Amino acid sequence: MRGSCCCWNRRTEQRFRLLAISTVKSLKIKLLLFCCVAFTLLAFSTSASSFVLWINNQTPPPPPPPPPRFPDSGKGYSIVMNTWKRYDLLKQSIKHYSSCPRLESVHIVWSEPDPPSDILLKFLHHVVKSKSKDGRYVKLRFDINKEDSLNNRFKEIKDLETDAVFSIDDDVIFPCSTVEFAFDVWQSAPDTMVGFVPRVHWVDSLEGNDSKFIYGGWWSVWWTGTYSMVLSKAAFFHKKYFNIYTNEMPSSIREYVTKNRNCEDIAMSFLVANATGAPPIWVKV
Repeated sequence: MRGSCCCWNRRTEQRFRLLAISTVKSLKIKLLLFCCVAFTLLAFSTSASSFVLWINNQTPPPPPPPPPRFPDSGKGYSIVMNTWKRYDLLKQSIKHYSSCPRLESVHIVWSEPDPPSDILLKFLHHVVKSKSKDGRYVKLRFDINKEDSLNNRFKEIKDLETDAVFSIDDDVIFPCSTVEFAFDVWQSAPDTMVGFVPRVHWVDSLEGNDSKFIYGGWWSVWWTGTYSMVLSKAAFFHKKYFNIYTNEMPSSIREYVTKNRNCEDIAMSFLVANATGAPPIWVKV
């Protein structure tokens, strides 16, 4: 009886020892985990506060620079508009373009046998005056020609005050914002021709003659994805090309234009490209 009681006491004592040891180990593990968590939180809060302090001490970045503005080339631009017995279209075009912000003057190329009527003159001058705001006034001029020739649209204009010329037909209208954007593009390359109407040409390989070319219209541009010229029916170029067209370009080209009443726009595009050695710029709209 005494032996069994002693055995039971020893077993109970061992169980208590094991329980105590396991309890201590569990407490140690929990304490260790607690210390790890506390240390992690302390380290994170210290790093976060340091990061916030670093952010607050940083000098704010400078504001982005304003978009580049190209220097004005001879103030604004002048419109040289070709017309022929389409008075309603002429009135509509002058009324529209007179409100463009940087337009300085409008020169109407008049090649009709009779001079413009007093009624037309009065109406157009009234329209231009009504569009004048904040001291801005667009000058209106009629350049009267005795001969009916498409070369007249590129005659030198003595009283032209701007370097930039926007050559336009009386039946073509673009929003003023689009014209102003094209003017900015032209100012970045003032020797180049900048226009809205692209065309393409290529060597006629079937003829075996490198001096013969095929002319492609808008659908050729769309199909091939390329262009080689822009037409003067809606294009910016420098006024100096008026003098080159009239006085330096081979007279045979001007004679062809007069005889066939065509191709003056191709001639001007090639003239500018030949003078600059650079392609024209097409402004997509």
